[in-house]
Order: sequence, then C-alpha cells, then structure tokens
Amino acid sequence: MMHLDEHPHVIQWSSEEFCIPYRSPVDGKVHRYFPDFYVKKHTADGKIEVQIIEVKPAYQTVPPIIKETKSKRYINEVCTWGINSAKWKAARDFCEDRKWTFSIFTEKELGIKF
Repeated sequence: MMHLDEHPHVIQWSSEEFCIPYRSPVDGKVHRYFPDFYVKKHTADGKIEVQIIEVKPAYQTVPPIIKETKSKRYINEVCTWGINSAKWKAARDFCEDRKWTFSIFTEKELGIKF
C-alpha cells in the first residue's frame, strides 16, 4: 500500500471497494468476490491503465497435488483452489470486458521472504 501511495504513476487506488459476482464450484451458488486492489495508473507511454490485483500466498495459486488419502486438509485445499479459480476467472472476464488487467501477486512478486 505504501508503494501505491508513493508511486508517481499511480493516479488512484483502493482496496476491496467493489465486488465481482462468481459461481462457487463448491456449493453452486453465486457469491461476491472483493479483489484486493483497484489501481489506476499512467503507463510508460502516458496512457491510463486500470489493474485489478489479488494478493495470495504462492501455494494457493497452483492446484493441490492429488493425494490418495483424502484428509480434511487436502479437501480444504481442493475447495480453496476451486473457489479461487472461479473468482479469478470471473475477475479476468470482468476485466476483459472493461479493457483492464487482472494480476495475482504472491510473496515472490512482492519480494517477501519467510
């Protein structure tokens, strides 16, 4: 957030200010997804661009490894992956309709080490 506040190309930003509807593969119902960040900025060539950013741990951005034993943890990982995938597809479609971009940032992109 400090980076967005201080970056000279950022015109405006907000956090979890709007929602995108998506259908959950877990319960089949429509839910509301609130992306982490909305960023309006100048590009290098002077145009204005809008980017929607989701911040997630890297392990949640890839499908879980298929396991023979279906523990509660594994089932939770599968559900989380399914829900995240549905949210991100809805966000990509939403952004495509508006000529915006959608990005997922992990600790790798943010330069955070644990």
